[in-house]
Amino acid sequence: MLNHIIPENLFIFDIETVPEKRTYDDLPDNFQKLFDDKVGRFRKEEENKADYYFSKAGIYAEFGKVIVISCGHLIKTDSGYQARIKTLKNDDEKILLKDFLEILTKTFTAKTAYQLCGHNIKEFDVPWLCRRLLINGIVLPDTLDLSGKRPWEVNHVDTLELWKFGDYKHYTSLNLLASILNIATPKNDIDGSMVGKVYWEENNLDRIATYCSKDVLTVAQIILRMKGMELIREENIMFL
Repeated sequence: MLNHIIPENLFIFDIETVPEKRTYDDLPDNFQKLFDDKVGRFRKEEENKADYYFSKAGIYAEFGKVIVISCGHLIKTDSGYQARIKTLKNDDEKILLKDFLEILTKTFTAKTAYQLCGHNIKEFDVPWLCRRLLINGIVLPDTLDLSGKRPWEVNHVDTLELWKFGDYKHYTSLNLLASILNIATPKNDIDGSMVGKVYWEENNLDRIATYCSKDVLTVAQIILRMKGMELIREENIMFL
């Protein structure tokens, strides 16, 4: 399966996002109204605006920010694959984005056969990054600039899309997909719903970075499992 996908040509990445402001009240008045308008059809009337903002703003690029980006690639050896994963973290989103683009540009310049890869990157990570780049006044790189491209020209590998097998209504979380494919998921002490709390209340960026890097490894293992290949052994995993 997936004969068209070459593991060593994948640039696997994942992002972690949080509300841009610590609380709903920290938003300027006009942005409070804009947020209310944005989520109006989703927020139930009995739900507190402040609580809803804290739990949901991180999924909207207009009201969130990126705090961690992990990226990795696989190296083919005689005994299988090695995984090298590098994680970037910064409270200053603009610096974080520029650092990531530097890695992205160097990678794709050195090896044009690379493909962006991740879980649900077509509907979340890629469009989220593009919006935040423009909001921060940063020009989109060719790798992320999908304007005018036809669907078959978008050279991205999305494990969620692979698992859908053409079923556009189907959603499967990364953790569920790894579990049903018998891939040992990392024993994380947090999940995606806790990232905002860990960032704004615990000020623990390192904890989030560790969580993000393990998701990149999980995506790599899923690709190998889908291709019927041996998984990456623990001694061949390098977190840089």
